[in-house]
Amino acid sequence: MPRARETSSTGGARRGRRGADRARPRKYTRVNSEVVDYKDLNLLRRFLSDKGKTRGRRVTGLSRAHQRQLSVAVKRAREIALLPYVGER
Repeated sequence: MPRARETSSTGGARRGRRGADRARPRKYTRVNSEVVDYKDLNLLRRFLSDKGKTRGRRVTGLSRAHQRQLSVAVKRAREIALLPYVGER
């Protein structure tokens, strides 16, 4: 007789062994601001790579809403020439 599948208390979804069950620390929460502002260039540059690309959510640790605010703020800052479209070469 086959054994019944054992499920964990987290819903039964199996995750990798890299600590995915732990809550990932969020860089954004250390910033202590509610809204990402396009004029705050120091904050925006933290989330841009050397080539000028926006880093992904898995790298930055931002929530979906904050990542969206970040992308809109970067686009606005680029539009009015506060940030370059292309990073340093």
